[in-house]
Amino acid sequence: MSLVGLGVSRGVAIGRAHLLQRGQPDIVEYTLELGEVAAEVRRFEVALAAARDQLSAIRDQIPQETARDIAAFIDTHLLMLEDSMLTTTPVQLIRDERCNAEWALRRQRDAVAQVFEQMDDAYLRTRVDDIDHVVNRILRILLAGDHPPQELAEAALKGQVIIADDLTPADTVLMKSQGVAAFVTEYGGPMSHTTILARSLQIPAVVGAHHARRTLRHGETLIVDGEQGVVIADPDAATLRHYQTRRANERRRRSSLARLRHAPAVTRDGCAISLQANIELPDDLRAVRQVGASGIGLYRTEFLYMNRAEPPTEEEQYADYRRILRTMQGRPVFIRTLDLGADKQVDPGQPSTAVNPALGLRAIRLCLKEPELFRPQLRALLRASAHGPLHIMFPMLSTTQELFQVLALVEEIKTELAVAGTRYDPLVPLGAIVEVPAVAIAASLFARHLDFLSIGTNDLIQYTLAIDRIDDEVNYLYDPLHPAVLQLIHETIKAGQKANIPVAMCGEMAGDPRLTRLLLGLGLTQFSMQPASLLEIKRIVIDTDVAKLRRRALAVLRATDHAQIATRVARLNGDG
Repeated sequence: MSLVGLGVSRGVAIGRAHLLQRGQPDIVEYTLELGEVAAEVRRFEVALAAARDQLSAIRDQIPQETARDIAAFIDTHLLMLEDSMLTTTPVQLIRDERCNAEWALRRQRDAVAQVFEQMDDAYLRTRVDDIDHVVNRILRILLAGDHPPQELAEAALKGQVIIADDLTPADTVLMKSQGVAAFVTEYGGPMSHTTILARSLQIPAVVGAHHARRTLRHGETLIVDGEQGVVIADPDAATLRHYQTRRANERRRRSSLARLRHAPAVTRDGCAISLQANIELPDDLRAVRQVGASGIGLYRTEFLYMNRAEPPTEEEQYADYRRILRTMQGRPVFIRTLDLGADKQVDPGQPSTAVNPALGLRAIRLCLKEPELFRPQLRALLRASAHGPLHIMFPMLSTTQELFQVLALVEEIKTELAVAGTRYDPLVPLGAIVEVPAVAIAASLFARHLDFLSIGTNDLIQYTLAIDRIDDEVNYLYDPLHPAVLQLIHETIKAGQKANIPVAMCGEMAGDPRLTRLLLGLGLTQFSMQPASLLEIKRIVIDTDVAKLRRRALAVLRATDHAQIATRVARLNGDG
């Protein structure tokens, strides 16, 4: 018997199933007597303190040699436990409306979640998972009373496969320390903190395997294929031998990849390829250095704006960008300007009423409408350009009119800085993230006025195919090999070549080893991806003759259905 989900962390694991029956806490609303309010506030504050103690204990279990970005996930949840949205507001609800602590916390969770769910960036929308993880931890403590819920760390789980509805980043860290073989969840997506952690910690994982807890039996032997997204229960001897061999090969592959850190990313026929890294936080820089990335191809600046009442000042942003440039020591850094929607400006208690915020006032649209938000960031970026090879790129451009407005604003700020005697690079490269299909189709128009283009495949695919890739109901339609998507990518690369400007790719496709040779054959020479994917992509680059790929890559573009495309891509990967 087998289940199919979404493979989010590659690798093969074999182990006994451990069903974690820990669903959503059941909440009952009730009204307090006036004399009970103070005790209820105290009960809530005790639960908050207990949640902090639990997470602090988990953080203390992380080995010192572990990358800092692993601990950062736990730190994020600890910071949420200090945030007024989860500490002050529920207490106010208890006092004002005399509702029980569980109901007050759940109401506040729903209000905050509405804001996150309406954010334009799919990665940021998944941050609502972190709110849920923290809130559910507090709720379980409240509901348990004098009997605190058992932590995953207290079970003997070495070599077992965890089956759960969902897992928190804290669970994932504990699983690594416990020696868990893999995990399978009924919910989740490829960009949640839990799955990012799984990839970083190299734990095979399958998410979105619906009904896994009902279908799989506690204690039965499972095979988890984290690349194909397959879970096999009670395998026969031949299947078991096949996956044991694959698991051994995977271990040898990982060991050999580490030796490529300092190897140049040059193809067999001498084509130099730039392999860069995507980061969200300055603390991710350690992971960038560990894999020998040639630069940062995408730094998302949204996290500077999150979980705070006021936007960051120009000085805060300048210090952040300068630190990154100095740390990269002369390697290029591509920084994306603010990519949030109007919902970020709204109080959590009064969420945005936009029907479809992903298509509304967001990213460059918002920045142009609210220059008081945009100008400090542009000033900080231009000032930081004096400290290293900074590239500024603008998200969600749709028209050349928007582009001209942005370029005019940049020139205006450059003049201000020059008059004030402030240092900056007058030739700082400016580029666009190609994520709107209209821009990909008209890429040649944009390329005339820019220094580079970067293809943001995550949004380009979902806008082209009219689907939300984090929606379980439709994410099966998310297909990077759809003929329309491939044509848009190819047209963008050709437009860059014609204008003699570089074209990069910073979406998930850039870090997918199944697509590397296809993209090389289409002419892509600059890839930016999650650091964990970089060495595998480098291995493929080194083992590839680009000249041999071009004709077959164009043949993929001429294919008319998915099966034909898949066959031609497989042949491409086999030829090298």
